[in-house]
Amino acid sequence: MNNKSAEKEKALLKLLAGLGPLAVAFSGGADSSYLLAASREALGSNVLAVTAVSPIVPHDEIRRAREFAAALKVNHIFVEDDPLSLADFVENGPMRCFFCKKAQLEKLSFAALDAGFPTLVHGANKDDHKDYRPGLGAAAQLGVGAPLAECGLSKEEIRELSKARGLNTWNKPPMACLATRIPYGEPITLEKLQKVQAAEDFLFSLGFSGFRVRFCGPVARIEAQPEDFEKILSPKNRQKIVRAFAKAGFNHVALDLEGYTTGSLNRALKK
Repeated sequence: MNNKSAEKEKALLKLLAGLGPLAVAFSGGADSSYLLAASREALGSNVLAVTAVSPIVPHDEIRRAREFAAALKVNHIFVEDDPLSLADFVENGPMRCFFCKKAQLEKLSFAALDAGFPTLVHGANKDDHKDYRPGLGAAAQLGVGAPLAECGLSKEEIRELSKARGLNTWNKPPMACLATRIPYGEPITLEKLQKVQAAEDFLFSLGFSGFRVRFCGPVARIEAQPEDFEKILSPKNRQKIVRAFAKAGFNHVALDLEGYTTGSLNRALKK
C-alpha cells in the first residue's frame, strides 16, 4: 500500500467516525464493500448495511452481499424495491438512473431511520464522475453522502486498500444493474430483464467474468474480455451458449469484437 492511499484511508476513517450511527447503502460491489468494512472499523457495531432487493439486481449479488456483511458481523437489512413501478424508469430515457436511484435511496433512508440509523452514505468514488451517472445527482439531492469520493479515493486505490484488508471483493468486476443492458429508448420490462439474467447466469456457470449481455431485441450481444473470445468461440462452448441463449428467449447471439466496455450504451447520448 502506498503512503498516499494510506493517508486517504486515515482521512476516511476519521470522517466515518464522526458520522455514526451510520447506514451504508450496500450493493456488495467492490466500492460499497470497502466502505462497509471501513465503517465497521471506524464505528464498530454502530453501522448498518442496507441492501435493495430488486428485479434489476443480479441474483448472485444479493447472496454475495449477505455473505460479506455476515463475515464482517455487521447488522444487515434488505429492502424491497420495484423500479418497474416507476413510469420514468420503464420509459428508459437518459435520466432513467436518476429516477431509479432517487426512489431506491429514499426507501433505504426510511428503512435505516426506522432502525435507528439517521445517516445514509453510498459507495461512489472519485472516478464515477468521469462517466454519465445521473444517479449521483439523485444521491446528492437527497443528501446521501459519498465518503470515498469526498476523501479522493479512486477505484484503483479502493482495490488496493481492499486487498490490504484481505477483502475478497478487491478484484471483483463491476456489476451494474441489469437495466444497463437495455439501450436507452427501449422500454424496460421484467421479461427483458429475465432474459438478460438467464443469459448472464449461463456465462457465469461456464466460468466467465467481466462481461455483459446487451439486449438488442431478438439479438443478445455479448461484450466479453478479448482474452475470453477464443474460449467463447470454441466449438463446445459456442453451441452451449447458443442453446442456452435460445432457451432464455434470444433468436440470435453476437460477440462484440471490441470486448467489454463500461458504459458502452452511453455512447448513444454523445451523438
